[in-house]
Amino acid sequence: MTTRSAAPYLALDDAEEGEPRPASQPGRPPWRARVVRGARGWWRWLTSMPTALMLLFLLALAAVPGSLLPQRPLSQTAVAQYFADNPRLAPVLDRFGLFDVFAAPWFAAIYLLLFLSLIGCLVPRTLGHVRSLRAAPPRAPSRLSRLPRHADLSTDLGAEQALDVAEEELRVARYRVLRKDGAISAEKGLFKETGNIVFHLALLALLISLAVGKLWGYEGSVLVQEGQGFCNTFQQYDTYSAGPLIDGADLSPLCVDLEDFQARYEPDLTPASFTGDITYNRTLGGPDEQATIGINSPLRVDGTRLYLTGRGFAPIFSVRLPDGTELTDLSAPFLPTDSGTMLSEGVLKLPDLGAGRDQLAVEGVFLPTAADVGGGLLTSVDPRPLDPAVAIVVYAGSVGLDSGIPQNVFTLDQGRIGRGQLERVGAANLRPGDSLDLPDGTSITFTGFKEFAALQVSRDPSQLAVLISALAMLAGLLTTLLVRRRRVFVRPGDRVLEIGGLAQGGSAEPAEFARVVTGIRTALAAAWPTDRREH
Repeated sequence: MTTRSAAPYLALDDAEEGEPRPASQPGRPPWRARVVRGARGWWRWLTSMPTALMLLFLLALAAVPGSLLPQRPLSQTAVAQYFADNPRLAPVLDRFGLFDVFAAPWFAAIYLLLFLSLIGCLVPRTLGHVRSLRAAPPRAPSRLSRLPRHADLSTDLGAEQALDVAEEELRVARYRVLRKDGAISAEKGLFKETGNIVFHLALLALLISLAVGKLWGYEGSVLVQEGQGFCNTFQQYDTYSAGPLIDGADLSPLCVDLEDFQARYEPDLTPASFTGDITYNRTLGGPDEQATIGINSPLRVDGTRLYLTGRGFAPIFSVRLPDGTELTDLSAPFLPTDSGTMLSEGVLKLPDLGAGRDQLAVEGVFLPTAADVGGGLLTSVDPRPLDPAVAIVVYAGSVGLDSGIPQNVFTLDQGRIGRGQLERVGAANLRPGDSLDLPDGTSITFTGFKEFAALQVSRDPSQLAVLISALAMLAGLLTTLLVRRRRVFVRPGDRVLEIGGLAQGGSAEPAEFARVVTGIRTALAAAWPTDRREH
């Protein structure tokens, strides 16, 4: 007699006798369980290696606009000029934070997700690798002939003696050896995974170091003429950028004077060296120290580095007003527009000439070695100041320095000329000692020039960490590429020693396996000279 299992059913209901009823129906899990399950799924996806690689690619892609578009922390003027040149496109780009990419929320989100992905991926992988390093090699398979590489070595030695010889030879070849149940398991190449983990840990350290440098680092650039100087305060820099955790009190107390600048050229006029002799002190009122800096020879002071990044000329003018007042040694840096001939453009703005007088602006081109090309036009044919000259245009009116609107100190606001706020009052080509007389009796004389150096002060507390991380990444990558994981198994048979080989990926390297077999064969022959040849 067969009986039906009562497990899936409850007892008969009094109201509906004879009608079996299911014991329970699986309903939807509680909302907390669903949240936990979903969170675990997202975490597994985030901490997978494909996701980490995707986020790394997105981070590199997100940094591209930072090199293609002007950035506000580096140059507010360049961003303003981009808005002026692209009035429709610029506001759209600005809405997505593309003019300050590295401070944009979406960039920070990618950065943070990459951190979490790498940490979540590497922690369990590192722990698993540590366990595998401490674990013994796996036991030898029962049938070595099924492995990708196999060899039989004939020997008259006993089983234990033959295994002793093989074990010694494998240890000499730097294999980890396990001898158990009358067989040998040997393993080599675990450092391949070590290199892989080191590479990814170093990548994580590199990202952290870069973040530290952005948060606690700063950088400022300034043009300094010979005989002048500056101190490490953000008000004195032409361009300045600093991390959000830096304020003015964190800047190193460094003051620098540029005593002399030398530019040397090869016979074909290619630059040979640019050097500047400076005097600096580390504290206010501290002792002066001397140093010479160059393009690749910065000054390093207490973690702060002073670089020489460029050079140029600053023409010198004197101005005699109609009332006899004379202003001397007036100069402004002219920026090079042609690095081959050092032809430079700039403007000297004179806003304070006395009450009731128009302001003046001297816009011009400096030519280190001037040559007449006809029609009153000059050009420069040599970067060395062999025959200096300036071609200037003088404007009178309001240069706008007192308007409260920031403007580029190296150029003249062409909009003010178009609106009639500045009027052209004279133009001339001048060599040292030549003068230009304006209609109101003002005389402008070109008296000579000075050289200036473009200096950059920077502090990056993560520089050493970035270098170490990069070297560790390189070492880990080379280890991963050059090392292969290999296993060798040895079993004794009837007057035969069986050897099987296996490498990561399902095969064994023929050359490596052949060396192991040859070494064991030679050792067996040395242990028993009458050993027979391999089958």
